[in-house]
Formats: sequence, structure tokens, C-alpha cells
Amino acid sequence: MGVMAGAFHAMWALLVACGWAQTVIDFVLRIHFITPIYVVAPFDWVLAAELIAATTASGYIIGAGFALMWNWCVRNSGANGNTTRIG
Repeated sequence: MGVMAGAFHAMWALLVACGWAQTVIDFVLRIHFITPIYVVAPFDWVLAAELIAATTASGYIIGAGFALMWNWCVRNSGANGNTTRIG
């Protein structure tokens, strides 16, 4: 989950660096019936690195939380193959 979040934000940073981000965000907002009011700021390497690092770390933390919940649910559901068969 962390790699995916970081990769999507790396693609966004690349769009900003190429100067295409404003066109993309305007299109996405318009197809959702939203009038664009946001302006994409000029590209900054430091902000791009912080964006990618923060979203990657957040994705790993959220993914770990989901994994812990999943493991807890599976362990407590009897779905781990240790069920007793009757008959």
C-alpha cells in the first residue's frame, strides 16, 4: 500500500514538473461537475520529495494497520484451518 501511494504521488509530481498538472486537475474536476478554482504551484524538488516520502510512509503505516486487523479477524474467525468437523 505504501509503494502504491508513493508511486501515485510520484506521478503527480512528474505531472507538475512537466507542466501538465493544471490541465489534468482541471479536467478531473470538470468531469465531476466541479468548477476548478485551484492553481497548481510551480514545481519544487524539496516539496516533491516530502510529498512522496510522506505518502509512502503513511501508506505503509495504514497498510500495517489493515494487516494487523486482518490477521486478528482471521485468527479469531476459525478460518485458519483449525476448525473441528462434526460428522
